Amino acid sequence: MKIGFIGLGNMGGPMAANLAKAGHEVAGFDLFAPMPEGVAKAASAAEAVAGADVAITMLPNGAILRSVADEIVPAMAAGAVFCDCSTVDVASARAVAEQADATGLGALDAPVSGGIGGASAGTLTFMVGGSDAAYAKVLPLFEIMGQKSVHCGASGAGQAAKICNNMILGVTMIATCEAFALADKLGLDRGKMFDVVSTSSGYSWSMNAYCPAPGVGPNSPADNGYKPGFASELMLKDLRLSQQAAQDADADTPMGKLATALYGNFVEDEDGKGRDFSAMLPRFAKRHRV
Repeated sequence: MKIGFIGLGNMGGPMAANLAKAGHEVAGFDLFAPMPEGVAKAASAAEAVAGADVAITMLPNGAILRSVADEIVPAMAAGAVFCDCSTVDVASARAVAEQADATGLGALDAPVSGGIGGASAGTLTFMVGGSDAAYAKVLPLFEIMGQKSVHCGASGAGQAAKICNNMILGVTMIATCEAFALADKLGLDRGKMFDVVSTSSGYSWSMNAYCPAPGVGPNSPADNGYKPGFASELMLKDLRLSQQAAQDADADTPMGKLATALYGNFVEDEDGKGRDFSAMLPRFAKRHRV
């Protein structure tokens, strides 16, 4: 396929490179990031998508997505698919899909899970909202960039799935870190706690696959000085999106609200910025009950 790719940073760059490596014709545009190997540089976002079968965006937020959509939707040919892989608010995802639909384009919101490592390795998971036809057209590209894609429903459903998933992740990581800090103060060895919890009812991805305690369980960012695999500020962004969505939908999410506040303090008032989101453990370990 002919692909226009807008947003070639830490995630978009390797995704575009994998598509080019697989033999697709990829034109890219980014205000700052260099062109990945095999990707042709376009002078503008509109030029990147001109004549493309699929336009893919990987952008920081909903406001930028809306701005880019205003530029590229008029430049795309009818029947092409606009596939946004950013993590943005559901309202922006749906607004851009409506804008694309009105001009005869297919539209997908397809946020990803898997981080920078998954983008480079081509092992991302895509959570996709949009029509069956648009999903079928882009599915071969998802299979290059990732190991799994799930068609979650109509436009906005992909963002909804991502937001709900990461709200669970933020809440469970905090609970995992709190439990390790409590175990320390009770004199329980962290390794012994892991052995019990990882095979008991406390089992979770945060404990079993991404343990926040250094030297315990599989290798994780905790074993590398909490260098980010998933940065705390990105978790905060996703949690804030969850609370925006909860407000819009009149949903009661008290644990999500508390996790958002805790990560807000961690990132903006403490030392969490630039550290992995599992660095909540040393935060709790050095604190006392108040």
